[in-house]
Amino acid sequence: MFTHVMIGSNDLERARRFYDATFVALGGKPGEMDPRGRLIYSHECSRLMITKPIDGKPATAANGGTIGIAAASHDHVLAWHAAGIAHGGTAVESPPAQRPNGAFVAYLRDPDGNKLTARSHPTK
Repeated sequence: MFTHVMIGSNDLERARRFYDATFVALGGKPGEMDPRGRLIYSHECSRLMITKPIDGKPATAANGGTIGIAAASHDHVLAWHAAGIAHGGTAVESPPAQRPNGAFVAYLRDPDGNKLTARSHPTK
């Protein structure tokens, strides 16, 4: 459904450390910087793109927004969560846990305050 999600950052190198660690924990690859200075993470025709705002104003996190990231397993969710905390993220919501539908879910805020969730596929 989506081609990409674009979020802003006030410090692209800090964002790179955080997202490289969390995506590698999920079995992905580190991001690449494009010629326009945007940090890009690609997976199966989808992209997460991180940039400094083009209007020159500070980046802010969306209030009420959450970006969901697919994880292959419960262990990947835990590795993602641990890598995020170790690289400047903050645990939010409830601790990593299984949902009634069987999905295993964890939440973090990235160093710029964007809310993220990693979740395994439901089992029901």
